[in-house]
Amino acid sequence: MRTISLSLTDAVLERSGRCAEALAISRAEYIRRAIQAMNRETEAQLRADRLANASRKVRDESMRVNAEFEAIEHDPDA
Repeated sequence: MRTISLSLTDAVLERSGRCAEALAISRAEYIRRAIQAMNRETEAQLRADRLANASRKVRDESMRVNAEFEAIEHDPDA
C-alpha cells in the first residue's frame, strides 16, 4: 500500500472523523472507502456514456431495420 498526502478543510476532516467513528473504522479507512465508492461511480458513469455514444452511432441503422421488421409484420409477403 502506498501513502499519499491529502489536504482537507477542517469541516470535511471533522465530518469524516465523525462518520468513521460512527462506523467504528479509522478515518483513513473511511477515506479509502469513499475513494473506492467514487471510483465505482465514475467508472459506471463512463460506461454509461460509452454505451450512449455507441447507441447514437447505430440509431439510424436500427431505425431502418425496425421499419423493415414492421413492414414484414404488417405484410407477410413484403
